Amino acid sequence: MKHKLKEKPTRMTTKLYDDSNWREEYKSYTSNKKHLELLENGPKSLSQSWILQALYNEWKKMKGYNKLDPKENEGQLQSSMKEFFQKTKDQGI
Repeated sequence: MKHKLKEKPTRMTTKLYDDSNWREEYKSYTSNKKHLELLENGPKSLSQSWILQALYNEWKKMKGYNKLDPKENEGQLQSSMKEFFQKTKDQGI
């Protein structure tokens, strides 16, 4: 029996927008000292990285770049507990 190698999913490597200078651009939109410090020096903890990610997402939203990102999973593979129990009942499980 021959086993096929599984292909790794490819990520989108080329963005449709240039975000290389987003921190400098975002500085003109905020006067919050903590945000400015994060934009200048980068995060020092996990919670600061979350805040920086939120700032990045806000920048993308202001520029309209969030519409270019892949669509979120809207739960098309989810079912309700009622459907689950009905399905297991029908299968005799």
